[in-house]
Amino acid sequence: MNTTVLMIAAGAVLALLLVLGVAVAVYVFKKQREFVHLDELCYNALSQISVQLNSRWDAVQALARLAAQYSQYESETLITVIQQRRAGNVTTPQQINEQQGALSQVMGRLLAVGESYPELKASDLYHDTMDGVKDYEEKVRLSRMVYNDTATKMNRMVRQWPTSFVASMLNFYERDYLTVDEAQKTNYPDFDGIFGK
Repeated sequence: MNTTVLMIAAGAVLALLLVLGVAVAVYVFKKQREFVHLDELCYNALSQISVQLNSRWDAVQALARLAAQYSQYESETLITVIQQRRAGNVTTPQQINEQQGALSQVMGRLLAVGESYPELKASDLYHDTMDGVKDYEEKVRLSRMVYNDTATKMNRMVRQWPTSFVASMLNFYERDYLTVDEAQKTNYPDFDGIFGK
């Protein structure tokens, strides 16, 4: 009789361990899928920012070409700078921040050309191009917000227990946030001031 009770108890323990093992495996599988989903959303958001930055570079280059009609030397210099600083694809928050700084410097120089030539600043094409630059800036801002929101979700999962255990086991790590350097913000062009709004 003792042997029968021991066999039943061992069977129950084995069944419990099996159920527990299956539950853990299902949990890890489910969390792995969530991590992959958030990771892909982060990559997608960075890609969207890269696309918007490239479009913004195109708009800035169009503005530089327009300025060429008024100041050949300055615009040639700016176009050369634009071509040198424009990155193909930005894939990290640091590269995005570097591109933002480069764009701000170029825009500052373009605005100075606009100030030097009132007839350029008064042209409809100049205003339309500046509106395009402003539109791309807004798209970049929104894309940056989407990335940071997604990174927050990812970072929360990576840091909270028990998902932190799964994250470390599957090599998922916290994402860096996109930030704006406060000193850089003083160099940003004031579009509202340009258009007298």
